[in-house]
Amino acid sequence: MQIIQYLGANGPWSWIVAGLVLLALELVVPGGFLLWMGIAGILTGILVLFQPLDWPVQWLVFGVLSLASILVWVRLTRNRAAQTDRPLLNQRAEHFIGQEAVLDQPITGGFGRLALDDTVWRIAGPDLPAGQRVRITGADGAVLRVEPV
Repeated sequence: MQIIQYLGANGPWSWIVAGLVLLALELVVPGGFLLWMGIAGILTGILVLFQPLDWPVQWLVFGVLSLASILVWVRLTRNRAAQTDRPLLNQRAEHFIGQEAVLDQPITGGFGRLALDDTVWRIAGPDLPAGQRVRITGADGAVLRVEPV
């Protein structure tokens, strides 16, 4: 009972402190959601500081602000493409597309092997003799597709 009386007497400050606690938790448990809930708690506390509201209305305001801010945040960040200076990182096969090389071994039965950099790749394409110049046109997993130049 004393906690309810304390919260009733210090309602706005309780919301502001709860918002700050949520912001502090966001530092420990990153993800973004606690950030927006903390901001909603602080805004609810500021609103209650200037316009006294009953507890159910305060919870409703907090809930609406939390949901609205999280939904706006998710909508804005969902369609944002990750910007990177190395877009083909962890896509080694796609890195070779467009490059030309000379076959060390012939392609027979539609498959062969080609040494690129420090790796021997499995290649797929038409039957070609050793010494033929080829261009890498695509990749199917770890198999590079080639065509004669």
